[in-house]
Amino acid sequence: MYDLVFFHAPSVYDFRQRATLWGPISDLVPSTPVFDMYPVGFATLMTHLQQEGFQVRINNLAARMVRSPRFDPERTIANTEAKAYGIDLHWLPHAHGALEVARLVKQYHPDAAVIFGGYSATYFHEELVRHPFVDYVLRGDSTEHPFAQLMAHIVAGTVPSDVPNLTWKDTQGGVQVNAQTYVPDNLDHLVLDYYSMVRSVVRDRDLLNYAPFSHWLDYPIMASLTVKGCTQNCTICGGSAFAGRYLSGRHQPAYRSPEKLARDVRRMGDLSRAPVFILGDLRQAGMDYARRFFRAVQGFTGPVIVEFFRPVNRDYIEELAAALPNFLVEFSPESHDIKVRLASGKGYSNAGIEETIGVCLDAGAKRFDLFFMMGLSQQTPQSALDTVDYCRELLARFNDGRLIPFTSPLAPFLDPGSLAYEQSERYGYIRHAATLEDHRRLLLQPTWKHILSYETRWMSRDTLAEVTYEAGFRLNRLKKDAGLISAEKAAETESRIGEARALMAQIEDLMHKLEGDVLEKALLKLKDRIDSANTSTVCDKEELDVDTGLVPFKLVNLALIGLGVKQ
Repeated sequence: MYDLVFFHAPSVYDFRQRATLWGPISDLVPSTPVFDMYPVGFATLMTHLQQEGFQVRINNLAARMVRSPRFDPERTIANTEAKAYGIDLHWLPHAHGALEVARLVKQYHPDAAVIFGGYSATYFHEELVRHPFVDYVLRGDSTEHPFAQLMAHIVAGTVPSDVPNLTWKDTQGGVQVNAQTYVPDNLDHLVLDYYSMVRSVVRDRDLLNYAPFSHWLDYPIMASLTVKGCTQNCTICGGSAFAGRYLSGRHQPAYRSPEKLARDVRRMGDLSRAPVFILGDLRQAGMDYARRFFRAVQGFTGPVIVEFFRPVNRDYIEELAAALPNFLVEFSPESHDIKVRLASGKGYSNAGIEETIGVCLDAGAKRFDLFFMMGLSQQTPQSALDTVDYCRELLARFNDGRLIPFTSPLAPFLDPGSLAYEQSERYGYIRHAATLEDHRRLLLQPTWKHILSYETRWMSRDTLAEVTYEAGFRLNRLKKDAGLISAEKAAETESRIGEARALMAQIEDLMHKLEGDVLEKALLKLKDRIDSANTSTVCDKEELDVDTGLVPFKLVNLALIGLGVKQ
């Protein structure tokens, strides 16, 4: 028996039996529309708890369900014995699946503890813990030490009144909220080491359940964590400085030391040929921090994705390129429209965007991914579509195939704790969900348009959906004309957009005529068409991937690590 098993649920537990037009909500992330990628916190928590002497494993139920229609998650839950089960509710799209997995855990293991954590669990902690199948909620962005304390109480059968950041039920069913006092000021206590994950895979003779997302075995990208908290106040972000104060009591970011970060990158590079994604802008902690990291990581030649929260200059990017010669860039200005960008909390100019692209390409960036979004404060339909025209100008200027623009909707939910959520009227958002239960119910709607938890003063749900499809259609044609994608790929994407638009109209017609079980049966007749239209709706997801060759893993290193030869 394990002390603790982590379960990652799909966004909607029974998605395989439902017909939901998810649309483009996951086109620009590695996971599928049911968000089968578990959070980085699973890796740090597992390693920390193992170091404290607990037997821990991960079961990615969502990824297993995506990979095989024959996989039975209920049987896995029933047959997995543990003293406690940890379920992530980091982002709100898991509001349905996470709760259903918790219910099943209690059904089959009534005496075991069910523990929730994550940003959304933190926000809705009191509502969440009142469910009869939830025992504990660990709040905040750093729960490694509190989790170990809680596990010690669970194993000993004692009362966790001294565990910081914990919301729990006492023996009479009363809700207790312990003070949120554990807010570490740096991340040097974390061990984000995939070596231990490899050894756990060997120990349990189980690779599929440990895979971070269903596509990971083909594209084993890994993330290194630079910071918790943020210096920026992007309006829609649940990880912003405002949200950090609101959710985690964090008044300033906590950074990982640059030397430990460099070690993390090197060790991740030992495992695969896919990129290491450095989460967070290295400049947040200042140029001294960035330069210390560059010195420590010098000589690493694997692919590395870096992200920028604001424009960069030539001096900085040349220092970065000297340390990480195989670098790729992700930059998210959100809109070409300065008015929209200011309302989103980003105060830089288009000239800053263009300088950043130019100096990165001049310094040898392997590619530059530029992300735009729809559904923002102050953004009109015309402004959203004009972004495609701006992309045309950029591709005419930077035309060697390395600049790749993307666009997607802000979907499906506003992040709780973000400025857009907490001050929705100020920013022009009209919210359609206030509680965890509201969001859970929205996830059962037939299309992504109806699932949206908001609209804006400038775009209704109907308008946002139509503008999303039209912008995707125009950008897809632009990429074909610029030679970024083949005519065949462009035609496939255009066909999916057309099919998604037709399905949206057909589903809405059914919703006007039918309801209840009759509607569900009618939707299920469309399931094959809907499922085909759900992935790579407005762009091909493979556009995000970096070529890793025929064998993405470094098999010799994996064998040595798994056998304990390489430490």
